[in-house]
Amino acid sequence: MNHKQKHLGIQNDSSFSRNALGTKIHALTNQDGLPIRFELTPGQAHDAPPCKRLLDALQPGVSVLADKAYDADWIREVIWEQGAIDVIPSKANRKLPKEFNAEIYKERNKIERFFGRLKASFRRIATRYEKTSQNFLAMIKLASVRLWVEFYESAA
Repeated sequence: MNHKQKHLGIQNDSSFSRNALGTKIHALTNQDGLPIRFELTPGQAHDAPPCKRLLDALQPGVSVLADKAYDADWIREVIWEQGAIDVIPSKANRKLPKEFNAEIYKERNKIERFFGRLKASFRRIATRYEKTSQNFLAMIKLASVRLWVEFYESAA
């Protein structure tokens, strides 16, 4: 596909838990499913608030792919203000559903595969051995560096 895309994705999994409520990892990935930015929030927090920081400094013309949890007018405005294109399906309860490119949206599986690789390859992250969010985020970043290195080693 010749579209240069950045993907916004979310994963909330009970395996990311040190307590009953868990932790959500919010990630922005590039078109290859490699991570660019992360945010951690408590498991009971809504998905949308970290978007402001994750979507800072988008390149004009890129497509931002996200799931229905990110279907909010203010998120779309943040994307449009930077000249990017939103590819976000509407929630079922939206009165006037927004259009989105379903063909490009199929590429969102790359963010899900990123989270799958993160959990499958790094047991420490999947079971959340780290007690503090700061250490947990550090382990996520180290695992991400390894994913970047593996990607470029296989491409060479």
